[in-house]
Amino acid sequence: MIDELDLSFEDDYERGRHRHRRAGRGAPQARGGRPRKRRGRSLFALFMTLILLGALVAGGWYGVSKVRDYFAIKDYTGDGDSPVTVQIIADDSGSDIANKLFKADVVKSAKAFVAAFEANPASKTIEVGYYKVRTHMKASKALDMLLARNVDKTLANKVSSRVTITEGMISLEVYAALSKATNIPAADFQNAAKDPVALGISPDWFTRQDGKPVQKSMEGFFYPATYDFDPGADVTTILKKIVGNFTAEATKLDFLNQAQSNLHISPYEALIAASIAQVEGIFPQDMAGIARVLYNRAYGGTFPCNCLQLDSTVNYWLRISGQKPKSSKDLTQSDLHNPNDPYNTHDKPGLPIGPISNPGAEALTGA
Repeated sequence: MIDELDLSFEDDYERGRHRHRRAGRGAPQARGGRPRKRRGRSLFALFMTLILLGALVAGGWYGVSKVRDYFAIKDYTGDGDSPVTVQIIADDSGSDIANKLFKADVVKSAKAFVAAFEANPASKTIEVGYYKVRTHMKASKALDMLLARNVDKTLANKVSSRVTITEGMISLEVYAALSKATNIPAADFQNAAKDPVALGISPDWFTRQDGKPVQKSMEGFFYPATYDFDPGADVTTILKKIVGNFTAEATKLDFLNQAQSNLHISPYEALIAASIAQVEGIFPQDMAGIARVLYNRAYGGTFPCNCLQLDSTVNYWLRISGQKPKSSKDLTQSDLHNPNDPYNTHDKPGLPIGPISNPGAEALTGA
């Protein structure tokens, strides 16, 4: 029995040991198998995490791009397409100009022009008026068009009707020049000029101290200069601008006070003398001397009948009467002594009833 018991015990022991061995040999497989499953799940989770992170990054970048694009200043890139005209008025700010350009589709956004305006110190020199620009322009190039000047310093893209009144022109020539530049009939200017006071000439101008009648007209008040008129300007606006320039220049020269204080004549008589000196004189330095001769003849009491005896006044009458002027040798006796000619200075004493041209600064100063 003891042997059986021993054998049984040993058998059990051996069987148990074999089981442990089998278990021991199988344990590594079990341990090795389970980590492989966990490692696969970890790799999958990592892969999914990377995908999610990538999606988040891509979505974030897309969102940032959209936000950036939303807040970015929109601007065209080219030189422009179709021509368009914009008006800039007094006191327009950079924002005001920007909004006008944006509404006209010149710039893609008002912000783009404001940025260009603020970056360019010359922007402060933009002048009022109408300007020719183009649609779909880069904002900085639109600004350049508003600032561009020609060789003679005039604005290159400003739209206006330009008229130059030269020294010695008569009113009929002025009306013709204005008509050519504006396409307004010359007769419209001539009719409006019949009331110079309504155009801004002070009534005080039309008085004389020599007792002679006054011919109220615009002659003499068209100050020689180059004028720019806005598109669509009417007759009254145009003539008032010229009158305003004359008034400003006469004030600068102190013309009214000089005539009354130094010469003891009315400003209108001095204006008449200046208009004659402008026609008779050749050089600017001649104007003052010619004016003194006129005053001596008209007021000195030493010249026959105090008559100026000038052919230039006779020719002025011929011109405003629709005739061509003549050289002195071609003037007939009937031309020189026409009793119906109010500008006849061969027979009528003193200065004529009004100016015979539009004098410039030298003639006004000389008178």
